[in-house]
Amino acid sequence: MSHPPTFRPAWWLPGPHAQTLWPVLFRRRPRLALRRERLELPDGDFLDLDWTVGDQGPIVLILHGLEGSSDSHYARGLLAAIVRHGWRGVVMHFRGCGGQPNRLARRYCAADTADMAYVADWLQRREPAAPLAAVGYSLGGNALLKWLGTAGPDLPLRAAVAVSIPFLLDDTARRLQQGFSRLYQLHLLRALKRGYRAKFRRRSDGPVTLAELATIRDFYGFDDRITAPLHGYAGVDDYYARASCRPDLRQVRIPTLILHALDDPFMWPETAPAASELSPSVRLELSTGGGHVGFVAGPWPWRADYWLERRIPAFLEERWPPPPRKFHFQKPPRT
Repeated sequence: MSHPPTFRPAWWLPGPHAQTLWPVLFRRRPRLALRRERLELPDGDFLDLDWTVGDQGPIVLILHGLEGSSDSHYARGLLAAIVRHGWRGVVMHFRGCGGQPNRLARRYCAADTADMAYVADWLQRREPAAPLAAVGYSLGGNALLKWLGTAGPDLPLRAAVAVSIPFLLDDTARRLQQGFSRLYQLHLLRALKRGYRAKFRRRSDGPVTLAELATIRDFYGFDDRITAPLHGYAGVDDYYARASCRPDLRQVRIPTLILHALDDPFMWPETAPAASELSPSVRLELSTGGGHVGFVAGPWPWRADYWLERRIPAFLEERWPPPPRKFHFQKPPRT
């Protein structure tokens, strides 16, 4: 179902680009002690997991966006909020995003559900008593919703949250070719190319040569010539059609919150799903402002309020089991 928005953008950050860029450029990331754990995968590859310090409490699995990491502003902010609530947070780096190239030729894509399913099952087996939830941002949120909509009801998650989702990948690719949004495409494409060069400089199993890589100018070209063939798609159109999460939202069976801004500069307002496209388990909160993974409120720049870090824990807290009650027994009076 669709609910009225509760987010109000800061007056000093008008418009989608200010909301999107402020936390990237000006926010001081919270300082956190993180512990890295490498998880070996059955196919011979690996995933890097970054944990907050602590060994008890519910676990929140965080899925970053395109070329993100545990150092991304939204990941750091949510990890700090998780620690304040007495929970544990773990960022799953998609393949090749942990600071070291992964072993296989493939990396990750917008429908990369198998790795998060493996990690969630592994966490449940290792800590069966710990409630588990997942939070995905942008591309990571699309992959999360894709998993929730295609995996059936038997999932290890108690709840899920998805933020700033590219519901239709073709829409996103076209929107990022227009106006100021082209700068986001340029920035992300540079990061993708940098990762490709670092990985395939000394390998011969890449789908394009480094010289051919230099000729790619947009997401369509990158996804058609690199992402699609590396992940088993016939081409960019096949990839965008099959990897987009919007057609699968009716099949989501666990409590899920989607937070999205209608002014998101990565897509158009009509890219967001209608209420009729959602299952009863999905709550869609649309705000008129907020940009892409922005959602900055607060009265002044030096008192910025990163609203997502309040809204997401509030939703999850409603779905955790209550903590065990502590009983205090008084000694009987002496007679």
